[in-house]
Amino acid sequence: MARDAMEPGQPEASAPLDLLLTQAAMGTLHRFVPGRSAAGFLGALARRPERVAARLADLGSELTKIAIGASAVTPSPRDARFADPAWMQNPFLRRLVQSYLATSGAAEGLVQDVPMNWRQAEQMKFVTSNIIEVLSPSNNPFISPVAWKAFIDSGGVNALAGLRNFAVDMASSPRVPSMVDKTAFTVGVDLAVSEGAVVHRSPMFELIQYKPTTEQVRDVPLLIVPPTINKYYVLDLAPGRSLIEYLVGQGQQVFVVSWRNPDARHSKWGFEAYSEALREAFNTVDDISGVSSVHTVAACSGGLLAVIAAARRAAETEGQSMERIASMSLLVTMIDQTQAGVTGAMVDEHVAAAAVAKSRRRGYLDGKQLAEVFAWLRPSDLIWNYWVNNYLQGKKPPKFDILFWNADTTRMAAKLHRDFVDVALGNKLAHPGALSVLGTEIDLSKISADSYVVAGSADHICPWTNCYRSSQLLGGKVRFVLSTNGHIAALVNPPGNPKSSYQVSDDNSMPSDEWRAAADTVQGSWWPDYVEWLAARSGELRPAADRLGSSQHPVIEAAPGSYVLDA
Repeated sequence: MARDAMEPGQPEASAPLDLLLTQAAMGTLHRFVPGRSAAGFLGALARRPERVAARLADLGSELTKIAIGASAVTPSPRDARFADPAWMQNPFLRRLVQSYLATSGAAEGLVQDVPMNWRQAEQMKFVTSNIIEVLSPSNNPFISPVAWKAFIDSGGVNALAGLRNFAVDMASSPRVPSMVDKTAFTVGVDLAVSEGAVVHRSPMFELIQYKPTTEQVRDVPLLIVPPTINKYYVLDLAPGRSLIEYLVGQGQQVFVVSWRNPDARHSKWGFEAYSEALREAFNTVDDISGVSSVHTVAACSGGLLAVIAAARRAAETEGQSMERIASMSLLVTMIDQTQAGVTGAMVDEHVAAAAVAKSRRRGYLDGKQLAEVFAWLRPSDLIWNYWVNNYLQGKKPPKFDILFWNADTTRMAAKLHRDFVDVALGNKLAHPGALSVLGTEIDLSKISADSYVVAGSADHICPWTNCYRSSQLLGGKVRFVLSTNGHIAALVNPPGNPKSSYQVSDDNSMPSDEWRAAADTVQGSWWPDYVEWLAARSGELRPAADRLGSSQHPVIEAAPGSYVLDA
């Protein structure tokens, strides 16, 4: 298949996997120290005094207009920071906002004026934009009309509540404003409530089988491989919003891997250990279902592990049928790690090596540190929005199942951290034979089973263009789906949302911009389309089993099991 060229239209806040895992180990502060890039920027400015003079002259002219009330500068209607009418109705606040916007524009213009190499330019854009975000008047409790209104309405209680919220958030990682009330949900009571049982437990994972809710089920079972970052129940959120519940209700036999939350004792778990764990999970599903063929559904980092396991299987059975893998479904999975955007400029081999060494000394990468990195990818939405809500207004963050799951972080074993960084930094999965696991060279083009690949058009973690290029690495027929959502909302996309839509096509041979122009647009959720696609590859219907597990794999305990509850 033709590979898609690097495109200019990716979200600026996208992040290759090596960056995310490196910065989680090194700490977010590392991103805010431009070092040599700042020196290069200042040197370039000094060599172009005319551009500096022109920008300062324009800024001075605009500030004069602002002072006499003649400026036309206004916030964008989409800028929620200044949505309160007082920002533009109050003469002092209006001038303050206008001055902030004019100065911000001048600063960003200076960065654009200076010719620098790609890495330096992206680092300076990142630092400049974050300084601008920090200095926004909307973040200042002594200026914000939102804060003053809350103070008056509550008789000052909001200030005390805000200080308490701040102290709690800063007392431990990830040291960013809480995005969700952590007492709002209980796993196994409100979330991850689909009925099922743990039918196999190993030191690395539990295998959960779900109880059929239909009289007949499809012959070929389905195994879900979740991310190793966070927990599996992103696919089993509240009833009505659970992909697992939906698939079971459509007659699919569903199993899911629930990874153990590793600690320092498990530091040596890497690609090899996880690949063998997936082999063990496949064999268990085979034994219970009595069918030597399994649909594989994998999400995010779980998708990387799944394709490695599938490629190993393909290499071992080369020249034979690939029937054991009935299909491969990849959900918001970025295999092609081609670096792009501001975040890709923040890491090089030396920084990555230091990050890996740091996690090796500890034995694991703390998931709370990774959560902090994710938050700073979208600071306006994920930092300062909650700064105003939690601290200035003194409110609790909202009750939201996705954000609760997002805050329920897990650790990553040091060796897996090293393996992910190594593969991503060299983009090894995009190059046949560049990676070897347990003596097998990994070539994704050998995965000849049909694939269903889902991406989110607003995904800030796995840009859809990278997911699209990733689909071109697979050897079988691919149905590519582009959901109009972000990273998690692309997965949690139940039918019934009138705002949802997706594009879909069975032809992924063209460049992504051409694919998007040509692909059909469908209103609603992609879940029904996926069920129909699965059904065509799932064999005949048969009576649902009256019990879970088997004589060799008896029920151990009820779902959601024990590993998902590990802190």
